[in-house]
Amino acid sequence: MSVFYEKTINTRSIYEGKIIKVRLDTVQLPNGKESYREIVEHGGAVAIVPVEDDKVYFVKQFRKPVEKVLLEIPAGRLEPGEDPEDCARRELAEEIGFQPLELKRLSSFYSSPGFSNETLYLFLARGLVEKKAETHDEGEFLEVETLPFQEALRRASAGEIEDGKTIAGLLMAAYYLSRV
Repeated sequence: MSVFYEKTINTRSIYEGKIIKVRLDTVQLPNGKESYREIVEHGGAVAIVPVEDDKVYFVKQFRKPVEKVLLEIPAGRLEPGEDPEDCARRELAEEIGFQPLELKRLSSFYSSPGFSNETLYLFLARGLVEKKAETHDEGEFLEVETLPFQEALRRASAGEIEDGKTIAGLLMAAYYLSRV
């Protein structure tokens, strides 16, 4: 057993909502003492960097937890059993009204492993073809905005883009595109 491993002694459900579940785990630390871990369970999500003619498509939306309007790449949560690529295609249509001719998975990563098990699947979308979805998700109010790719990178570097998945997505897309 690893010197870093924490053994779960007890798990208690705290909350079950539409998007997340919260549990409290009692753990035994490597030094033998007990502690608690508040854990947010999340079914996973996708984020997509849509690039066409050297422009990146973003959505602007209000995010209640930070009380700000943020500029973000399109993203959304996986439905139970949904394939991440299918989810990425669905979210692009819903949020920006396009389908990609090319969808490249760039990476997957834990969004906030200090308190959540959410896995985020990151894609690059190119060859965008207009395909309007019927509606946005209920309660979702957003606006589509485009920026030249280099301007988007500059804004991320300057702290003007504050969303973590968007920053990671831009950097990974820039790295991938510099190598093809």
